[in-house]
Amino acid sequence: MFMSTTKDDSEVLYTLLDHASDEARPQSLDLEEFFADSAEEKRLVRKLDRRILPITCLLYLFASLDRSNLGNARLQGLPEDVLGGDKSGVLFDWLTSAFFFSYIVFQIPATVGSKLFPPKTYVACAAIGWGITSTLMAAGFNFPSMLVTRIFLGVFEAGFAPVITLYFSFFYTKEEIGLRFALWFGFATVAGAFGGLIAFGIQHIHSSVQNWRLLFIVEGIPPVFLGVVTYFYLPNRPESTTYLTERERKIAVARMNRGTSGDHGAVVNRAHVVAAFRDWRLYVGGVIYFGLNCALASIGAFLPTIIATLGFTNALAQLLTVPPYVVSAIVMVAFSFSSDRLQSRGILMAVSSAIGGLGYLLLIVVPDNVHVRYFATFCITSGTYTTIGLTIAWFGHNLGSETKKAAGIPLFMAIGQCGSVLGSHLYPQTEGPRYIKGFGVSSGLMFIAALSCITLSVSYRLDNRRRDRLYGRPLPNTRVNTHELADKAPDFRYVP
Repeated sequence: MFMSTTKDDSEVLYTLLDHASDEARPQSLDLEEFFADSAEEKRLVRKLDRRILPITCLLYLFASLDRSNLGNARLQGLPEDVLGGDKSGVLFDWLTSAFFFSYIVFQIPATVGSKLFPPKTYVACAAIGWGITSTLMAAGFNFPSMLVTRIFLGVFEAGFAPVITLYFSFFYTKEEIGLRFALWFGFATVAGAFGGLIAFGIQHIHSSVQNWRLLFIVEGIPPVFLGVVTYFYLPNRPESTTYLTERERKIAVARMNRGTSGDHGAVVNRAHVVAAFRDWRLYVGGVIYFGLNCALASIGAFLPTIIATLGFTNALAQLLTVPPYVVSAIVMVAFSFSSDRLQSRGILMAVSSAIGGLGYLLLIVVPDNVHVRYFATFCITSGTYTTIGLTIAWFGHNLGSETKKAAGIPLFMAIGQCGSVLGSHLYPQTEGPRYIKGFGVSSGLMFIAALSCITLSVSYRLDNRRRDRLYGRPLPNTRVNTHELADKAPDFRYVP
């Protein structure tokens, strides 16, 4: 992909460019890209992967555990101990949704504000905050005390996912980022599987402390230690991190500027914040994310309960949540790898959304066949998690500038998290075991998401063709100045 270039070759190249006509000369060409061979760049990517992926993936694992462990705690006696039995399930639903209220409110300010701090500092503080809050849930003694801890859990987790989405775009190109997001977001499925195993193990512990309290302690303490590790080991921005050598930093900065242009340091472009709020595609993305998060909230909080309605004991239901998450992780990586290779996301997202919608539909129309209903949970988890991972990767590139990403990514995510509030109220115990309303709403939203994915993909393709016709095809891997116009820059091209 790149050529090794000697000093004499470099001088010749500079001379040729100096004498080239304005039309022939590649605009905004970053010559550092010419001087990095493919082997050197691959070594850099492997070095980044070894440091970035383990830390961020483990953080997401425990973030997902801490936000979704209420579903496991429900089967371990939490409603009976602190909610007065909660026979209607309404109080439990509010505990589930309280997290999302604060998560939605703080997501945009947290993400835009994070650009004023070193990434590792922001992420470390967030992890320590949600870890302490999750651990304190074990001390809950009534509904208000549990409600407060869930609200603060949402505050600390609010900026984590969009900040990591922005952070990955600093280090990975659009041909690499889809698979990295799949590996990172895949740890949400690992959390689902791991959470079931942890809950199954804790279910068999006999102590003076209730099992659900032990669950919160076991899953809440690790993020605190991970936050400390994050502060000392997560690399900062490419131009400032000490993890890379000077040569590696130059190559990393050149990679960050392929097809776009990165900022230098703590910069917030107010015009791009406004542009994010005016971009209709972000609201369509919000519709997609709304349906996905409605399903995701249902999965995280109610999958153990749904499996228990198939006739299994609570302990076995905890264990049977593991296989659907494992399969969904495999499907998500396969779809994301294909998406990177094809440089097309919308069509694959539509397919995976439809798979999730089909899963919910099976739960409605096949009420008695346990095997079909259990298969449907595989469709739901695979379709939902795969589409979410691809959506994050999609907007991780298509917004053009760092500030528009910092405002736009949490914007569509905040809209989407409203679906989480809805999803947490769709499965009251009074409607079990059929949960027809919950399954029907989730199925419809997944099919709407599929249609929205196709709409956005067609829109991006048409816009790319229009720019090719007006301005010609841009040279691949060259810097595009997006500081002023973000993704509206003439040479910027979307991933459809």
